[in-house]
Amino acid sequence: MEQTQQLISEEQLRYYEKEGYRRVGKHSAVKVCEWTKKSIRGQDVCYKCQFYGIHSWQCVQMSPTFFCDHRCVFCWRDIKYVFPKWQGPIDDPKDIIDGAIKAQIDYLQGFWGNEKAVKEKLEQAETPMHFAISLTGEPTMYPRLHEMIDELHKRKISSFLVTNGTLPEMVEKLTEHQPTQIYFSVYGPDKETYIKTANPLPADAWERLHKSLSFAKKFKRSVIRLTLTKGYNFTDHAGYARIISFAQPTFVELKGYMWIGHSRERLEPKNMPYWNELETFAEAICMHTGYKIVDKKEISKVILLAKEEFDGRIMNFDV
Repeated sequence: MEQTQQLISEEQLRYYEKEGYRRVGKHSAVKVCEWTKKSIRGQDVCYKCQFYGIHSWQCVQMSPTFFCDHRCVFCWRDIKYVFPKWQGPIDDPKDIIDGAIKAQIDYLQGFWGNEKAVKEKLEQAETPMHFAISLTGEPTMYPRLHEMIDELHKRKISSFLVTNGTLPEMVEKLTEHQPTQIYFSVYGPDKETYIKTANPLPADAWERLHKSLSFAKKFKRSVIRLTLTKGYNFTDHAGYARIISFAQPTFVELKGYMWIGHSRERLEPKNMPYWNELETFAEAICMHTGYKIVDKKEISKVILLAKEEFDGRIMNFDV
């Protein structure tokens, strides 16, 4: 705890709580997603529910670390707490999972007084079935991440892990401890654009990412995610196509930048791509890669691509 306080001040932790974060243990965090709230109210579900079949109302959005080695311009999170490597104590994976579930359930108790809440979904929400390991920070920095993935699956909880790929050693280890689905965030079609957009701390981050991408084919379900931002990395579809062709992920997600959160301190509304521009960009990538558009969610500005030979059973996956 003392070491954590040296890295994140109590004042900053209070600020995180005002933003909806709940700290778990010494270095993990949970924040109830807006789509979880909307789904409980019976309004809508997130694109991961639409694309892949996870239940938005039973999803825990979390991360085993606050810290990241990138300072992406488009990130809606606070990017002040960046570190090149893990620092401080290491919590037990079981404690992190237990704490994350408790924090999620505690947060949702207020919905029992909401007349718009769908009671059946609210009851189901108290038994989480999915962990979105993507809330903040870089999850692969957590040294026991592979153990956490295994423990989730023992509990029949699926896992979607998002990584920036700068720790290929952990990515390689995860090929033997596979998350349900692994996302590789690619911030540019070339090194110059990548560095301009992601502001990585490691000098060899671009090379590390490509090493991680070399393992993509070893995962049962992998995704390359492009968060496209005008004026930065919304360019050179052929360059992205080369990366996709090299990695051969199961899916590609094109996500348009949205002017929300802390990104408003760095960017402007004009940095958001229009929906028709995203569609055109996606079609161009398809022409170069042999992937095809298989689903879209316009309100989330996200388009899903899959391989031509993919059999369409997107929503079927094993925990």
